[in-house]
Amino acid sequence: MAQGRGSARGSSSGAAVLALVLLCVLLHGEFAESAVYTVGDRGGWSFNTANWPRGKRFRAGDVLVFKYSPKAHNVVPVSAAGYNSCSAPRGVRALTSGNDRVTLKRGVNYFICSFPGHCQAGMKVAVTAA
Repeated sequence: MAQGRGSARGSSSGAAVLALVLLCVLLHGEFAESAVYTVGDRGGWSFNTANWPRGKRFRAGDVLVFKYSPKAHNVVPVSAAGYNSCSAPRGVRALTSGNDRVTLKRGVNYFICSFPGHCQAGMKVAVTAA
C-alpha cells in the first residue's frame, strides 16, 4: 500500500513539472513572437507620423522604439481624449531619453509629443495592438 501512495505522489509531482514546463513554453512562445518597430522608420519620431502604423500589424507585447532628439521632442503616452485634444494629463511622466522603448498593450495605444505645438502639427501616433 505504501508503494501505491509513493507512485501516486510521483505521478502527481510529474504532472506538476509537466504543467510548469508547458507554461514556460507557452510564455516563451508569446514573447518570442514580439516584434520591435521604430516609430517613423528611418525618419524616427517626428512630425507627420500619424499615418506610420498603416499597413502594419501590431500585437500586444510588441515594442515601439521612439528615436528623436531629446532637446527637441519627447514621448507622452496618453488616452484617446489626450490624443484628440493634444494634451497630456497632469502628472503623466514624459519619456525623454531620445531612444525610448514602449511595450504595446492590447487595444489602442496613444502617444504625443508634448512640446508646444508639436502634437497639433502632427507629432502623434495611435497604434492598435491585437
